[in-house]
Amino acid sequence: MPQDRPDDAFAWIDAQRERRDRDGLVRRLSPRPADSPLLDLASNDYLGLARHPEVTAAAAGAAHRWGAGSTGSRLVTGSTELHATLERELADFCGFEAALVFSSGYAANLAAVSALSGRDALVVSDAGNHASLIDGCRLSRAEVAVVPHSDPEAVRKALGAAAEEAGDGTGAGPARRRALAVSDAVFSVDGDVAPLAAFATACRAHGAAMVVDEAHGLGVLGEGGRGAVHGAGLAGAPDVVVTATLSKSLGSQGGVVLGPARVIEHLVNTARTFIFDTGLNPAAVAAALASLRLLRREPERAARVRTVAMGLYGRLTAAGLAAVRPDASVVSVRAPSPERAVRWAADCRAAGLMVGCFRPPSVPDGISRLRLTARGDLTEEQIETAVDVIVRTAPTA
Repeated sequence: MPQDRPDDAFAWIDAQRERRDRDGLVRRLSPRPADSPLLDLASNDYLGLARHPEVTAAAAGAAHRWGAGSTGSRLVTGSTELHATLERELADFCGFEAALVFSSGYAANLAAVSALSGRDALVVSDAGNHASLIDGCRLSRAEVAVVPHSDPEAVRKALGAAAEEAGDGTGAGPARRRALAVSDAVFSVDGDVAPLAAFATACRAHGAAMVVDEAHGLGVLGEGGRGAVHGAGLAGAPDVVVTATLSKSLGSQGGVVLGPARVIEHLVNTARTFIFDTGLNPAAVAAALASLRLLRREPERAARVRTVAMGLYGRLTAAGLAAVRPDASVVSVRAPSPERAVRWAADCRAAGLMVGCFRPPSVPDGISRLRLTARGDLTEEQIETAVDVIVRTAPTA
């Protein structure tokens, strides 16, 4: 164990590195070439649009016209006509009054949670939420109640307890203080969909708002890929706010918050990750806009993703592997341990297949997994190849 020395301010890092080595939790960067020969079941390019000719041409054209960067924050010089157009079209597609584009989905979640809560508020957060929602809760300075995964009754009880503490003796009326429930629409580890309609009912019983992260739902679920919130009949509701990333189904980069116009206006004036961050670069905005228009024109892309996911799940479970039935595009295949999960992913890579590998602390339940992305552009032959490699390289009991 390295010993701290007065002249070594970072000696503690060595101890943490040794602990990660011992626990099989070391993470390393693996730069990929522009034309990788690997079959990709690890990326979040759900619709296969990141390299679509219309999308890349739009990005290149915007870079030539507007420049490589946005040149400033959105409130100074970082807003272009492209940003405004993308916001209008995203809001219309998803069924909301207004939208606001951020530099990343992470920044969008930090903004939505922190700006819509605050020191005197209560935030009820699902135990399976993404790290960006968790960090938004931490930054909000609100009281945070973490409730069991996908449990609407737990949400209702948490909000009811807060109402009673605030002076509502019956617990049946609206909360006396600001309250917010936050949840992924599709959880990134196992790919399960949240019970959004039941969550909304629990929130409305106590006058609470709801923020839903559609990172893995946009482009995959709902009518023509409009998302799980749209599919649950909650799009455009005055008490519902949606966040999403532009880096998954839309094959670009950036994030967005969608909701009532007054909520978006509030974010423009109060969200720190909007006010103090450089605007999303024009090429990324144009790429996301081109992908959105492609999805409108070809809504069958969303259904194809779900078909591929169920195909992977069915073939892997038929081969005896422990996989979680996917509700959207993520297929989770359980591994015996972190070390075996890493070895499994490495063996897949050596056989020509790139898969994701989720281990603690990235997974809330401590179970290591291979995480597969069902892309809508995969052929039947590629699906068969992927299944064959995963089954052939699976760890023995």
